[in-house]
Amino acid sequence: MYLTKVSLWDVVKKQFRFKMKSYRGMFTSLMMLQIIGILFSLGGEGGGGGGSETFSYDMNYYSGNIILAFMMIWAFISAIVVTTQAYRFDDYAFVANRLSSHLSNILFLGWASVIGGVTFVLASQSLKLAILFQKDREFIESQPITMLQMAEGLTATILYLFLFTALGYLVGMLVQRNKAFIIILPALLFGSLFLNVFLASESTLVIDIGQIFVRETSFLLFMLKVLLASALAYAISVWISNSLEVRK
Repeated sequence: MYLTKVSLWDVVKKQFRFKMKSYRGMFTSLMMLQIIGILFSLGGEGGGGGGSETFSYDMNYYSGNIILAFMMIWAFISAIVVTTQAYRFDDYAFVANRLSSHLSNILFLGWASVIGGVTFVLASQSLKLAILFQKDREFIESQPITMLQMAEGLTATILYLFLFTALGYLVGMLVQRNKAFIIILPALLFGSLFLNVFLASESTLVIDIGQIFVRETSFLLFMLKVLLASALAYAISVWISNSLEVRK
């Protein structure tokens, strides 16, 4: 009788393919949120107007920021869902360990981020077309972008989504470790916001941390920051999962 040694990578690939087929509902929710984001974006994000005795004009500014915000929420919640007990027990259909489960989850969430980034570009273009046909407009100005800028924008969107999946995965593991985090984490978030209002401060810890990524002018440094932060969040998640009880 011969024993076949199965490599870790082979198990990860099988789990990844299984999750691609089983978690299709996440991509359905992504499309629904993108449609909702487009509808919310039709009202514009600001503008102005003016005129004189002979003419008047109004100006509105449109972008895909609202769509991106919905997608970040989707990425965060999807990662939390993956860490739930029901989803974790799906991995017991394979001869696997927690490491292979985490690696396949990270691969799946990374692939979901890529799908989200590509569809975000398509949704943004759909928003432009919707604006063109929404009303009769005599003058529409669109800021031209180069292929390099488009590629950087796509990559940045994917990285942002991947970062939010890492944060969601960490939050999900904390909740699985101790249900008290369901109360502790929202309390810390909203408590910092209320404290900020009470002290009349211009920023909060959450905003200050976010500025580390948003205000980065170098694209390479931005990529490095996002990847390091994501890797740290996933590493802590793996460490936390080691203390979770196994299935009986």
